[in-house]
Amino acid sequence: MEAGRELLFRVKGWLDDDEFKELLSFSRYLGRERGFSIFKIDPGRLRETGMTLRDAVEVLRSVKGIVEDDLESIERLAEELETVVVELTREGKLAVYSKAYLKPIVESQGLPLTYNRNLRRYITEPMNYYRVVEAFSNAGFKVVDRVYPEGGLRLPRKARFTGELRDYQEEALEAWRKAGYRGVIVLPTGAGKTVIAIAGVVELGVWSLIVVYTRDHVNQWMEAFRKFTDASSMVGAYYGEEKRLAPITVTTYQTAFRRIRELATRFKLIVFDEAHHIPADKFKTIALSSPAPYRLGLSATIEREDGRHEEIFPLVGGVVYSIDPGELTRRGYLAPFIIRKVRVRLEREERKRYLELKRKYQALARGRTFDRILEDAKKGDEAAIEALRVHAQMRDLVQHSKAKLKEVERIVREELSRGSKIIVFTQYKRQAEEIAKALGALLVHGGLDRARRELALKKFKSMRSGVLVVTTVGDEGLDIPDANVGVIVSGTGSRRQFIQRLGRLLRPKEGKSAVLYEVVAEGTGEEYQSLKRRGLID
Repeated sequence: MEAGRELLFRVKGWLDDDEFKELLSFSRYLGRERGFSIFKIDPGRLRETGMTLRDAVEVLRSVKGIVEDDLESIERLAEELETVVVELTREGKLAVYSKAYLKPIVESQGLPLTYNRNLRRYITEPMNYYRVVEAFSNAGFKVVDRVYPEGGLRLPRKARFTGELRDYQEEALEAWRKAGYRGVIVLPTGAGKTVIAIAGVVELGVWSLIVVYTRDHVNQWMEAFRKFTDASSMVGAYYGEEKRLAPITVTTYQTAFRRIRELATRFKLIVFDEAHHIPADKFKTIALSSPAPYRLGLSATIEREDGRHEEIFPLVGGVVYSIDPGELTRRGYLAPFIIRKVRVRLEREERKRYLELKRKYQALARGRTFDRILEDAKKGDEAAIEALRVHAQMRDLVQHSKAKLKEVERIVREELSRGSKIIVFTQYKRQAEEIAKALGALLVHGGLDRARRELALKKFKSMRSGVLVVTTVGDEGLDIPDANVGVIVSGTGSRRQFIQRLGRLLRPKEGKSAVLYEVVAEGTGEEYQSLKRRGLID
């Protein structure tokens, strides 16, 4: 008789009452044959008693007279039934399978697994790798990991962090550490998020992918690794024509999106710089398609105007640490700052034209919100399409008003007389060009090639006093360490954009005090935007 896959076992001789009862707690008695008591392990009884097949094997080892061949056969089957294999499919999905019946664990743990009858496997997104492995390991299964075999992907050698973390940076790193090296760190621009991430990469010591927003950011991260570690030889850039995969690889969101299938299993830590970009549909693919168990998101402010920031947390982890500019200023790490709202009145003809357009827009809108008008315009609603055209005319009239330009010129001249270093922030290329021309200022916008942008920044950095006009290309990652005055000429209602622009001015310097001016046209939509970005209204 063979125990085999029917989980049969034989005991020679007679059992006392206690042993018999113990065996019946997880098996059924089938009778006697040729001097052997014959039992069959019952999966239902095992579940009722909370035992695993491995637990039953441990009991059987203590039973005198157990047939060794039967015990060894059950042990082999126990190992098979209590083993879960985790691997990636050719399509890039995470597959989970076992000879055991996994449905009860999948359901009790709420695992996001869907059974595929054709593949005879449970399928999910690779991002759930960490959760799946943890759940089955905690349930007592041996996990055969074919995603990261033998827990590999350690850095070729132990790297050393040569920088020095400030107290709040230590606090942030410790919070991320306690969260299992998963989560988002929110710090103001200029507070050293990059340095914290680099310290984290060195501490974990695993192959790491850094995803950044622009090519300029790639260079900044490469330089930061050279400055704060002895690991520069292990750092490579992967974007455009330069594609060097290294133990620590810095890439852009665009490249990572296009190449994620190629990159997915090479890295155990993925760092998302400017993490508020993740919810964008194609960038979300990066987080979904990576099985990396360790994740770090960095942002000056995680909120998005569309409310989609909630989508970041399942993909990266929750906010593990956050501190605002005011607190860092009190601790002496950021320059003290003042925010001044400067209201201007449109000139007479400008105001007349604005009110005409406003009335026309309200008639076309018919009480609809702007978001609703956008949706209706996409569906071909002619009134909505015309409303958007009129809205654009209103915006252009305000942004290019003579009153605003005169006020910006006045502020800049006054600050230059004090020896200030000034950044003028605008939302639009044409407006930026007009202001730069009027002020004789340096200019950076997305239409300039990289060499011209870098030259303008280099010139500005070398100045003791001067003016730089930037469009939204300067909202993220622009490295201007010693500007002390900002002038917002145009922008959105985004609090994130506002905090990023303020952060450009807050890097500390002895005796430095920062001022951020908001130039707002009275009686226009700019007043609402100003209140919204400063968090004074929802």
